[in-house]
Amino acid sequence: MKFLRFLLFPFAIIYNVVTSIRNLFFEIGIFKQTSFKIPVIVVGNLSVGGTGKTPQIEYLIRLLKDHFKTAVLSRGYKRKTEGFVLLNDTHSAEDVGDEPLQYFKKFKNIDVAVDANRVAGISKLIEENLPEVILLDDAYQHRKVKGSFYVLLTKFDDLFTEDFLLPRGNLRESRRGAKRADIILVTKCPVNLSKTVKNKIEVKLKKYHKKVFFTAISYDDKTSGKATVLIDDLKNYEVLLITGIANPNPLLSFLHDKEVVFKHLKFADHHHFTDKEIETIKEEYVNLKSSKKLMLTTEKDFVRLESRLENISFLGIQTSFLEEQEAFNAIIKKHIK
Repeated sequence: MKFLRFLLFPFAIIYNVVTSIRNLFFEIGIFKQTSFKIPVIVVGNLSVGGTGKTPQIEYLIRLLKDHFKTAVLSRGYKRKTEGFVLLNDTHSAEDVGDEPLQYFKKFKNIDVAVDANRVAGISKLIEENLPEVILLDDAYQHRKVKGSFYVLLTKFDDLFTEDFLLPRGNLRESRRGAKRADIILVTKCPVNLSKTVKNKIEVKLKKYHKKVFFTAISYDDKTSGKATVLIDDLKNYEVLLITGIANPNPLLSFLHDKEVVFKHLKFADHHHFTDKEIETIKEEYVNLKSSKKLMLTTEKDFVRLESRLENISFLGIQTSFLEEQEAFNAIIKKHIK
């Protein structure tokens, strides 16, 4: 794979030229950007998938929903509908995408909508619901919207400073894109991140002149869904783990640390499960030998699987700041006010 990516280096150069010209045209006004009178907070990354956008959006929802009328707009990746859709109780993951449906089910006092045309989607939300702040999910490269605040995510063990452009690497655009950010969050850090390692990362990011925060993923203390099992009791179960996310490794490491015995069925990010795959999952579960067994998935996968697998449970996650959480909160709230 590494050798193949090396061979693709010339295509990465072409990709860099194309994306750089596109960004330049937006900067100098050849391509139009639309700004809005209310705060529009953009959360995204420079790389392809797996940086923790969903828990970060949820963190912002929790921070803002009791103080400001909040809406979330996503494109609704792999959904079967088109155009603007404001989520309601009748929608499925196939209709609107798994992440938007997760936000809608989890937070009842916010509006969640999907639209691939973010300018039209924001305009529609403002027209219909008059939110005080809109969170744009995974829209860092959606330059037609001029956000009022940009949160750039980069993963601890895969910093954008160490990556290359597609198809040689995983970057959607040049590292120079980090200059558009207002703050940078280093995500999925180990909870015991040392001061030495933290300082090394800050040195790598110093050239972008942005405030840097460090966050980790924290898991719920019990499963949810069909069965409620305390995490410390999971080691007494035989677990069938199903994932359809970009990077399941942190979850695998967490379960290993908890001495959980599990069989892992891994699928692609945002995977739409076929009837045959659902039957295979059911057979694998039936074939588990232990009298105490659990079918487990991620919260994002759960919204796609709960109606098709009656025994399935999920393990929820949240973003947790290693330090300076109140400083981050203050920056966001000050921007909105």
